[in-house]
Amino acid sequence: MKISLSGSISKESRGGTAGKRSFTPDEVNELNRRFEGRGAEGMLEWAFDNLHPRVALASSFQAQGMVLIDMLMSISPDARIFTLDTGRLNQETYDVMDEVRKRYGTRIEVLFPEKAEVEEMVLERGVNLFYKGKENRILCCEIRKVRPLKRYLTDLDGWITSIRRDQLETRADARKFEIDYGNGGVLKINPLVDWTSRMVWDYIKERKVPYNKLHDMGYPSIGCAPCTRAVKPGEDERAGRWWWENDSDKECGLHFNHNGE
Repeated sequence: MKISLSGSISKESRGGTAGKRSFTPDEVNELNRRFEGRGAEGMLEWAFDNLHPRVALASSFQAQGMVLIDMLMSISPDARIFTLDTGRLNQETYDVMDEVRKRYGTRIEVLFPEKAEVEEMVLERGVNLFYKGKENRILCCEIRKVRPLKRYLTDLDGWITSIRRDQLETRADARKFEIDYGNGGVLKINPLVDWTSRMVWDYIKERKVPYNKLHDMGYPSIGCAPCTRAVKPGEDERAGRWWWENDSDKECGLHFNHNGE
């Protein structure tokens, strides 16, 4: 099946019995060329027009994620949003999740880890295993986040993230459109990749977008409750994630770059 980069796919190709859509490196390069210098809204419109309902926005309801939710809901209330509920989230995260439902009248697809996998991990290594070494922390992220995401993406042609290049060195080379080889070659769409934190907050203030109240308490980056703390003055915004790891790349495994080799 061939998709025009400027057009929409037919209804017969959207979901249902249609085969999974795979993008070639040349197609992704063309998308990046076309959208260079264009706004995030244009990328979201393209994603919805060409890939819905086989595309969804991943959100943990942090500030940048709320920007994308606001943009996407202005395009269509039928656009799909999903989140990973690890079972260890802050109450404030659940609060803003409910605010999203009320304000935009949308459904949120909530993904959970496999019960048996969590039970086995906790039985063998303890409920707070992540404090006992990076290997344990990575395992916990793998079971609670990476595997549920991988299962979910098998039914999608594309997923939308809120990552930015200025967040981490490991994200510095991220492009607006990428092939996510780590998740079966699904198209990965990063509309805010060239945004800054200031741009995010300017948007939130101008549009009066709801946001996680932990941001007002010194949490620029928010993950699971036991793995996130407020940052100190002068620390970068990811310093509060897995703060006990001195040599960590501060990634959970959802956004590692894979070049397909």
